[in-house]
Amino acid sequence: MTQPATSQPQFNHAKARKAGFAAFVGTTIEWYDFYVYATAAALVFGPLFFPQQDYLAGVAAAFATYAVGFLVRPLGGIVFGHIGDKFGRRPSLVITLLVMGLSTFMVGLMPTYESIGTWAPVILVLLRALQGLAVGGEWGGAVLMSVEHAPEKYKTFYGGFPQLGNPAGALLASSIFGLLSAQGDDFLVNGGWRIPFLLSIILVGVGFYVRYKVEESPVFAQESQEERQSLPLKFALRTNWKPILIGIGLLPVSTGGYYLVTTFATAYGTGPDIGLDETLILNAMSFASALELLCTLPIAWLGDKFGRKKIMQIGLVGSIFLIMPQFLLMAGGGAEVLIFLAFGAIRLMMSFTYAPVATILAQLFVPQARYTSISLSYGVAAAFWAGLSPIAATALYDWTGTIWSVLVMFFGMAILGIFCTAIAPQHKDKVEPDAEEGAVQQRA
Repeated sequence: MTQPATSQPQFNHAKARKAGFAAFVGTTIEWYDFYVYATAAALVFGPLFFPQQDYLAGVAAAFATYAVGFLVRPLGGIVFGHIGDKFGRRPSLVITLLVMGLSTFMVGLMPTYESIGTWAPVILVLLRALQGLAVGGEWGGAVLMSVEHAPEKYKTFYGGFPQLGNPAGALLASSIFGLLSAQGDDFLVNGGWRIPFLLSIILVGVGFYVRYKVEESPVFAQESQEERQSLPLKFALRTNWKPILIGIGLLPVSTGGYYLVTTFATAYGTGPDIGLDETLILNAMSFASALELLCTLPIAWLGDKFGRKKIMQIGLVGSIFLIMPQFLLMAGGGAEVLIFLAFGAIRLMMSFTYAPVATILAQLFVPQARYTSISLSYGVAAAFWAGLSPIAATALYDWTGTIWSVLVMFFGMAILGIFCTAIAPQHKDKVEPDAEEGAVQQRA
């Protein structure tokens, strides 16, 4: 028996896979650009752009420029959320990719403090702000393209595709910096750091082609012109303010905690107090990123099978216990293999907080102004938790002289995330599967 014809857009696994792959490619490029900057900030930007500071002050100053990218994310969420809610997810995502890629490429061309003095950090901050503006609109749109294309029973799995971009981008960035650092500190400081930034222009071309070929989200396509808000931000703040706040509260570990175990851990482990080899830490980061890349989709699948909120809470609780070995082994001069395992273990557990969070956030909101709402929630969370956590961790460690102060801060972030995940509402999208997908679901 054939299904009656309908003018409504319909869910389809083939289209969901295509949208998921495009989201993965796009977010990989975006996060590669972001992690390239983060790694350079931890390793070389202090002496190159803030040479008059002592080591910790230089790292803190470099992290401050790093934080600028997070602080402008809410603005990016508003700007590109407006485009995505009024004109479609796809055009917004194409623009964010181009802005991110070109600003990263320009960082690779810019002169340092030695050449132009204080103008160097000023330009660096401006380019970093453009990166943050782009990412502020990128992540929410990529998530919605994946989740809104997906059948209800598989939303967490397909929502895991854009989450693959984070470990993939981190793996690319840390692997390239690992190869460069193996050539010696002089090579890295004397121009080698530019190579990862310049390579981003090639990735942008690939991502633009893949993203441009994807169809518009069926959830957006079925909205009538009357349902689309003339001012999505106004609707989001008036109607979605409570889930926006819940979204901010469930993201401390998935955003800020993530940068504590990556960016801050790199600066901490290679700093003068610990003095571990840069190549060792970067290789451990590459190993952890590869492990996360392999495990993200299986963990997202578990979210559909056992409940996405339950999977995330497992990750939050587990991360409290597994962050300790990572930092204590570095401080105690643990064997290299143990450091590798500790880096891998915490990233694996944090994948349980990261793989399902895209779908949890997407389904926090009704379709109207959803792009603006998710981008605003994620952008504010990233600005506060991720943008400030490396600076706060550096200041805490400098003030107390012990890494336990940083770990206690992480514990508090995880507890807040556990509570907000528990109270987060989840909406269902009212788009029916097509005939083929409906038959598959009936047989299941």
